[in-house]
Amino acid sequence: MASVGPPAASTQPALPSGPAVFKTIPYAFILPEIVCGTWVWILVAATSVSLPLLQGWVMYVSLTSCLISLLLLLSYLLGFHKNSENWKVLDSLYHGATAILYMSAAVLQANATINSESGTNAPLNYQLNSAASFFAFLTTFLYILHAFSIYYQ
Repeated sequence: MASVGPPAASTQPALPSGPAVFKTIPYAFILPEIVCGTWVWILVAATSVSLPLLQGWVMYVSLTSCLISLLLLLSYLLGFHKNSENWKVLDSLYHGATAILYMSAAVLQANATINSESGTNAPLNYQLNSAASFFAFLTTFLYILHAFSIYYQ
């Protein structure tokens, strides 16, 4: 007969809460995602928007992602997750979907950068758009790292 004993301990690591969030991969990526995403929408807002449809999408994605990531960071800091496995699924799905949306926004921002080479105030707009494109691709990379780190954890 099989022996009846205590159930095996879960091999899943506990979700961090409090300051441990900043020391645990992949949750340590949340703050750089917020900072880089904030730079994207600040730089896009500083340009004279010549293509409102393209850069409007960039602003929407960066601002919405920044706010949702901030709420997610606060929920981890305050321990709202209560070590539930559902939070890992939510976090992975959010960061995966946001990585896809950010990739589309980064490509559109790069297109806006190319189109801003000519026109009035071209050198300043080109530099601001170039910086926004750089931070958009960097933020995309951070979201991809976060999503895959949770998936493979």
